[in-house]
Amino acid sequence: MNTAASEHDLFEVLDASDFAFTRRAWVNAAPARVYDLVSDVSAIGRWSPNASDVTFDQGAGPRVGAWFSGRNHKDGRQWTTRSQVVRAEPGAAFAFVVGGAENGIVQWSWTCHPRGRGTVVEQSWQLLRLDRVLGATRGDLDALRDYMTNSVETTLLSLARWIAETPAGGTTPRIGTAEPS
Repeated sequence: MNTAASEHDLFEVLDASDFAFTRRAWVNAAPARVYDLVSDVSAIGRWSPNASDVTFDQGAGPRVGAWFSGRNHKDGRQWTTRSQVVRAEPGAAFAFVVGGAENGIVQWSWTCHPRGRGTVVEQSWQLLRLDRVLGATRGDLDALRDYMTNSVETTLLSLARWIAETPAGGTTPRIGTAEPS
């Protein structure tokens, strides 16, 4: 039996690059508006089923090198993360690394591509290095990736719905005002 391919792989033989994905959705907004929404980290709790209370450090904002903190929750557990912005291209791309650019553990990124009268927004998750806090076996890390994939799909659908129900510049959805696609 090839133990390298088994469910119980040893942590040391796993490759972090195996644990990544990208999901996308079309939203009815210009790339600049989508970028403004996703780069405002304090807003992520509107759409994400797992993140809340996200705030940039005092005086920081969506620019490369900026740090922010956020609370995450999964399976009844809560923890706080520190993340650093590694890409900030208004209207095009926003990315950050949990744990910081130098020794981070996961990179999250958003890209915006104009499509018709809206934007195809992509959200990606990439494990940058192995850390036992995330799991010690291939099964653990596959389960984490699958969980995060579902979270991203929920986030993208919620973002699209929020955009459809919220006028540009607005902060509160207007119920029943979504335009048909």
